[in-house]
Amino acid sequence: MSKVAIIYWSGTGNTEALAGFVADGVVELGGEAEVHQVADFETSTLADYDAYALGCPAMGSEELESDEFQPFWDEAKSQFGGKKVALFGSYEWAEGEWMQTWRADAEEAGVNVVDTLAVYDAPDAEGEAQAKALGAKLV
Repeated sequence: MSKVAIIYWSGTGNTEALAGFVADGVVELGGEAEVHQVADFETSTLADYDAYALGCPAMGSEELESDEFQPFWDEAKSQFGGKKVALFGSYEWAEGEWMQTWRADAEEAGVNVVDTLAVYDAPDAEGEAQAKALGAKLV
């Protein structure tokens, strides 16, 4: 059974909702999902998981949240090895460029990004289905 860590930061609750849907997708395929707010997650436990889903909304001028998520990301991105990683989050302005930038940074660091998901505003039924499908890719 795949053990998946879903680690996120959410300001409005939209990315938190996506994290729950990603977890549902993992569980529906028989995996084990553990959902963690980034502030409560210890990078020393990364090796305990088979795959990861990382969630952060677009902030400021299309960037990751700078106080909690960006420091986590900077420390963690070299520790995933070849394990599967999915990136997700929500945005409310522009075109969601932060996800393209994040993915490029991840791939440059050697992260095995299996997929990304950027959802405009609060996830609707389509966003829910996409998040579940993202979780299923990690099992």
